[in-house]
Amino acid sequence: MAKKGMKNSTKWIIGIGIFILVIIFWWVGIYNSLIRLDESVDTQWAQVENQFQRRADLIPNLIATVEGARDFEADTQAQIAELRTKATEIQTSVGSGLNPAAMNAMGGQMDSVISGLNIVVEAYPDLKATENFLAMQSQLEGTENRVSTERGRYNDAVKAFNIKIKRIPSKWVANSLGYTEKEFFESDAGAETAPVVDFN
Repeated sequence: MAKKGMKNSTKWIIGIGIFILVIIFWWVGIYNSLIRLDESVDTQWAQVENQFQRRADLIPNLIATVEGARDFEADTQAQIAELRTKATEIQTSVGSGLNPAAMNAMGGQMDSVISGLNIVVEAYPDLKATENFLAMQSQLEGTENRVSTERGRYNDAVKAFNIKIKRIPSKWVANSLGYTEKEFFESDAGAETAPVVDFN
């Protein structure tokens, strides 16, 4: 009789031990997938910042190309100087731990500088024919497309992460670890496509 009771208690202990191991492996699996998705979001955000930095670096170079291409009247020179100042302010702000909303506002500032440069270039059509200007324009167009692509990839990574932390049972693990939803990179109304950089 004692042996039978001992066998039952051993079975219970083994059963409880297996159950605990299953729970531990389940928890670790969810934890690891949350870490992977979180890192994916961070990696994609770094790529967004990288492309914004490239864009911010190209704008002053484009302004310098316009500036060096010819002599301008005093008011045009003042306009170019103002654009250069704005571009420099933007350039120093990129990559300083900005969130998507702040980065979006910065993108609007960059668009404003490019629009101002378009106005200057329209007044001097021969600028559009210079080799340096055309090369810088092409680089800026390519960067605009890369910014748009990286925004999309970032949002895809955020979506995967947010879905994971909302689904049960992952939600329980995410809550216990303090994970919260990540912010999407939402564009301003009408900004579904990359800005057109056309100085023609």
